[in-house]
Amino acid sequence: MPQTFDAIWKDVKKNQFAPIYLLAGDEPFYIDQLASYLEENALSPSARDFNQFVLYGKDTSIATLLGHAKRYPMLSDRQLVIVKEAQDMQGLDSKDTVRFLEDYIVNPLDSTILVLCFKSTVDERKAWVKAADKKGVYFSSKKLYDNKIPDWIAAYCHDKGVKISPKALQMLTEFIGNDLKRIANELEKIILNLKADESIQAETVERFVGVSREYNNFELQKALIQRNTERANRIAYHFAKNPKDNPIQPTLIILYNFFSKLLFVHSIADKSERNLASELGVNPFFVKDYLAGVRNYSLDKTAQVIKYLRQADAYAKGVDGGTITDEIILKELIFKILH
Repeated sequence: MPQTFDAIWKDVKKNQFAPIYLLAGDEPFYIDQLASYLEENALSPSARDFNQFVLYGKDTSIATLLGHAKRYPMLSDRQLVIVKEAQDMQGLDSKDTVRFLEDYIVNPLDSTILVLCFKSTVDERKAWVKAADKKGVYFSSKKLYDNKIPDWIAAYCHDKGVKISPKALQMLTEFIGNDLKRIANELEKIILNLKADESIQAETVERFVGVSREYNNFELQKALIQRNTERANRIAYHFAKNPKDNPIQPTLIILYNFFSKLLFVHSIADKSERNLASELGVNPFFVKDYLAGVRNYSLDKTAQVIKYLRQADAYAKGVDGGTITDEIILKELIFKILH
C-alpha cells in the first residue's frame, strides 16, 4: 500500500532509510523533494565520491542499474543509487528483463539504498511494483486538484512561518496554476526578500512574481460578480493589450468554474458561510463571492452564463466562430453576462 509523503519524510529525517524507494506519479514536486533529500543526506560528504550514483533512465538499462545496486560500498556502511526519469529505463517493457529487477527488489542488499524516480504512474498490478511496496517504500505522487491549491499554498507558508493574505494567495493560484514546483520556487523567492515579521501581500506578489494585482482573472471575476460593467471592460481592455500574459482559455476556465459552483449554491438550502465553505470545498474567505453571486445572478441567469461561457470556449477553439479574435470573444462574453 502506498505510503504518505509525510510518513516517508518523517522517517528519512530520522535517518531511517529503506533499501528500496519507488517514487512514482504525475506530480513531480514530492518525488523531487524526497530524491533531493536522500541525495544530500543519506551519505556523509566523505562517502559520496565512491558510494553515491545518480543515473538517468534514458541512459540506463536494468542490467546497469543492478550492477550498481549489487555492489558493496567502499569505506562506508551503505551506498546510494538514484535513478531519475526511471520511466525511460531500458528493459522495463520486457518481461524477461524486468524479472531480474523483481528478483533484486525481493531480496535487496541491506547496504544499498535504491531510489527509483518515475515521473509517471506505475502499474500497481505488476509483481516488481508489489515487491517494492512490500520490501521498501512505495509512494504514489498525485496531482492536486485545482481547488486544493490555495490550501497547499497556505500550508506551505505556514510551515515556513510566514503569513499570506487571501488576495496574495488568490493571485498566486490564478497566475501559476497547479505547478507545485513553480509555486514553491516563487514563494521561496518572495520569502527570501521579506523583512522580519513581514507577511505576503498582493503588493509583494506583484513585485516579485510579476502578476498584476489589478488586472487579473480573479479581479475580472469579482467585477462580474459585482456587475461592475466599467471595471470588467477596463480589465478586458488590459487583457487585449497584453494578450501573451492574458490568454483567454485560463480566463474562461476560471469563470466557468465559478459559475458552475454558483449554480450549485443556488440549490443549497443552508447558505451560511460555514456550510457553503464545506459544500464547495473552498476557503471561507471566498464564500462571500458566491453569496454576492447568488444575489446578483438568478438561477436562470446563472445557467445562461454557463451557456455563454461554453459558446465562448468553442469560438476560442475555432469552432463556429470563424476568425473571431480573443479580444472580441471576451468583450462579447462580458456584454452577455452583464445584460
